[in-house]
Amino acid sequence: MALSMNPVYYLGYTIFKGAAKAFFDMKVLNREKLIDGSSCIYVCNHQSFLDPPLISSIFENPVHFLARKTLFDNWFMKWALPLCNSLPIDQKRPDPGCILKVLRHVREGGSIVIFPEGSRCPDGQIHDAMPGIGLILSKLAGVPVQPLRIEGAYDALPIHSSKLRFAPITITVGDPIDFTPEELKPKGREGHLALGRRVMDAIRALPTQP
Repeated sequence: MALSMNPVYYLGYTIFKGAAKAFFDMKVLNREKLIDGSSCIYVCNHQSFLDPPLISSIFENPVHFLARKTLFDNWFMKWALPLCNSLPIDQKRPDPGCILKVLRHVREGGSIVIFPEGSRCPDGQIHDAMPGIGLILSKLAGVPVQPLRIEGAYDALPIHSSKLRFAPITITVGDPIDFTPEELKPKGREGHLALGRRVMDAIRALPTQP
């Protein structure tokens, strides 16, 4: 049974589900692998502001997102983002309160999408992860971590442009990452960064063509 969506999330979900196909000819590769409706952490590269709504449109159930804390400075976004299932996080110094919310949400059966790079890429390429993803994964050992790769969103709406282009977009779904017990027991910042590298390597390995 599908989980319920709040009205604001449902409105955006409906709009982008239609727009994904109509304007971006969006394709989802390996959709049958997608974990939907149960506890999961999704990790994805970050190309554009379009990424969260387009990614949410491939699910039948609502998902949550980690969003850059500064996005909540605007009064409207501070009101709207929580209704779009977004949680604020400081990428450089993860707030313990936010981390606890993420842990509680996932442990209670929820799912969350994380962009490990911390912000949109400046060039369409996949960059290194910030250490926050390693910290979160180390505290949620046993929860599936599924890589997603989005391609084409940078061409549609790059970071330095406000002009929307109708470019084809592909989202690829990967198998859950098979971490070893040792990997999920990182020692300090270097251990967290190593987990981040493992995550980004799994995303890079996903194909962008059928």
